[in-house]
Amino acid sequence: MTRLIAVIVLILLCLLAFLFYSNQGLRQVRDTLQDANGKLTRQIDWQNKTQRAVAVIDENRSRELTDAKRKIDDLQRDVADGRHRLRLSATCSTATAASLADADGPRLTNAAQRDYFTLRKRIETANSQIAGLQDYIRNVCLAQP
Repeated sequence: MTRLIAVIVLILLCLLAFLFYSNQGLRQVRDTLQDANGKLTRQIDWQNKTQRAVAVIDENRSRELTDAKRKIDDLQRDVADGRHRLRLSATCSTATAASLADADGPRLTNAAQRDYFTLRKRIETANSQIAGLQDYIRNVCLAQP
């Protein structure tokens, strides 16, 4: 009978040692997973912060571009309606007496005016894109964790 008790105690001790060893392994796995979870949480937080920064940059630059295009459109309408005039540096040939009544001063053709305003819009778009990229580099790329 004492032999049976000794065998049972030995089996229980082996089982206890196995459970202790398994528990230690599971603790190591838990610690590793907690570290990975912490890293992923920090990465997600950084990505969310970056996305918010990019959204702010996009909103500001889009608003500035829209305002600039609106001003150009207003100026274009004013020039077309005669409220404003485009100034340009030009020389005119001396008018003859017959064409003196038609002398109105130098003026751009309608196509040249359209091209001028199209060019101004494209310049504003390029300036806005460049400024947006500079903001992105300053606020996102250089702010890496």
